[in-house]
Amino acid sequence: MRTTDVIVSGRRASMQEKKSVENMNESTMQKRADDIIKQPLRMLNATVGKPFETKFDFKSLGWEDIVAYQFYGLEDTGLAYDAKTGQLTGTPTRSGDIRFSFRFRLNNEPEGAPFAEKWLTIIINPDPKSLWKNLPSDPADPYWKEDDVTLLAPIGSRHLLVSCERGRAHANVGSFREDDFAYTDLPNGWSLVVVGDGAGSAKFSRKGSVIACQGIADHFLQKASIERMEEFDVLLDEYDRQQDQALHRKLNLLVYNNLGKAVFEVHKKLETFAAETGMTLKDLSSTLVFTLFKKHKAGYVLLSFGVGDCPMAVINKDFSAVTNLNWIDVGEFGGGTRFITMPEIFSSDKFASRFSFHIVDDFSYLVLMSDGIYDPKFVVEDNLPDISKWKAFFADLRGENEDKASVTLSADNPEIVAQLSRWMDFWSIGNHDDRTLAIVF
Repeated sequence: MRTTDVIVSGRRASMQEKKSVENMNESTMQKRADDIIKQPLRMLNATVGKPFETKFDFKSLGWEDIVAYQFYGLEDTGLAYDAKTGQLTGTPTRSGDIRFSFRFRLNNEPEGAPFAEKWLTIIINPDPKSLWKNLPSDPADPYWKEDDVTLLAPIGSRHLLVSCERGRAHANVGSFREDDFAYTDLPNGWSLVVVGDGAGSAKFSRKGSVIACQGIADHFLQKASIERMEEFDVLLDEYDRQQDQALHRKLNLLVYNNLGKAVFEVHKKLETFAAETGMTLKDLSSTLVFTLFKKHKAGYVLLSFGVGDCPMAVINKDFSAVTNLNWIDVGEFGGGTRFITMPEIFSSDKFASRFSFHIVDDFSYLVLMSDGIYDPKFVVEDNLPDISKWKAFFADLRGENEDKASVTLSADNPEIVAQLSRWMDFWSIGNHDDRTLAIVF
């Protein structure tokens, strides 16, 4: 009996009977192919620029009777099918509803039979970053400043790495960077780092943050201020010898007076500028945080002030503990944010608590940041005293992030400025404000 013969009820079938069986087989195969073609198949969405993979599990789909198949139409998408893993993989290069075909042959069909064709669609979303414009701000504006600034500079016996970058929300419409910063070494051995975050709702906050940051630096460079800080140093030496509580109270009072004078002077400068230019003080609204630090006999001394939602912290040498140098003004929908332009902060019973005085044996990092960093990286205020959150933050800086953007925090690293600038461009849904990060290391 030939393999192509068909047996019907124990006898060799007639040609008509064989034809009828073949037609039945073809009809069954066609119905099976039609069922596969009509079978719904939902695919995961992909995103341009992000690695993607999805498995075609023939067993779970009930396609074990498919013996040969091909994919067509993926050639210019960045995706391809890997027969060894059974996965559609790759990094999409274009967005859209991409329609491609799956061509297949069933196990009872002759080898030369034409493939059936099932059309599939995969949705590839655009890279969210690509939807944002990067329009330059107007350099002819009287209060213009560079859109992005990143630098490495010596400070005291340490180094300062700082980046202040315009947020996507501002770049998208060609408006200005509102954050600012300042730093300086003082003649008496103290060093200063300042960060200000101009309020997004204030018309000239970009100028307000400049006046605030530079005003603090200018104040501590004044002769009278230098002399007051020298008085603090003398008292600190005495306290180091005696550890007397009365001396500690005097030190706290000097911190309050010395830093308080700087803060009040900056407030008056903002008032004067507003009056001279016909602005309101609210037009110049800016947060303000700063830290003075110096290596002393007792260790590193850190004096700080903060108003607004910009955290400051110092991390000990072996990275086992963090000391927060300020409490931050937070509230529902930003309602708790306060600015150096607000007269009421000076009369509030909380004003004295905005100053801090700490002595630490040594430190690995002193960090100041605006809420453009704090919001996406720490999310809530309760995470700031948690050393594990700071370890995660520095791991992020070392490259443990979606973009694999890493910063090697070494003064000998020739790429450190470029690395931090790239890291600052991280993507965080809903967080598109200006970003300032200052690290003393």
